[in-house]
Amino acid sequence: MATVTTKLEAVNTMMTSIGETPVNSITSSTTTDVSIAIQILDNVSREVQSVGWHFNTDTRYKLTPNSSNQIELAANILRIDTSGASASKDYVERARKFWDRTNHTYTITDATVETDIVWYLEFTEIPEAARRYITIRASRIFQDRMLASDTLHKFHQVDEVQALAVLKESEGDTRDHSIFDNYSVYSVTDRDNYQPNKSTLD
Repeated sequence: MATVTTKLEAVNTMMTSIGETPVNSITSSTTTDVSIAIQILDNVSREVQSVGWHFNTDTRYKLTPNSSNQIELAANILRIDTSGASASKDYVERARKFWDRTNHTYTITDATVETDIVWYLEFTEIPEAARRYITIRASRIFQDRMLASDTLHKFHQVDEVQALAVLKESEGDTRDHSIFDNYSVYSVTDRDNYQPNKSTLD
């Protein structure tokens, strides 16, 4: 029975990309090559997820100031911005806390702040399409660093492009994009409710 790609399988894909023997574990007695593969896999996962996909983004996520009236950001937040009722607030990330650019302070007086957050998720928490793209991209980078073969590079690059296309298709399916999400587009189709200003017709 086929299952989603595990982190061990991802690392072994990377190992075989340079002609190395797969390993049975990545938690103990790892070789230098395996350690490098794990590091590259984690870095690529962070890079890909920082784009902000449907699977790792929460919208209008409410944050509450602590007892010091500061909002400290979790270590796995890759990107954050105010949204919803808090969209007008000019808060930015600084020193892993929210900084009020208007008042030049870390002190947040709002009871809660609505935000859009892009999270860094562990490899086991992301969808298969993302796992596969990250694995193939990491394999290409790993092979480039360890062997620097133009032939293998082109081979992995083709796979990488195809895997990215699958990930984008999956993103489109799950995000449920609609032209009606954009009012400037929706207003053109909303002719039944259009009430012209009488003065413009005189």
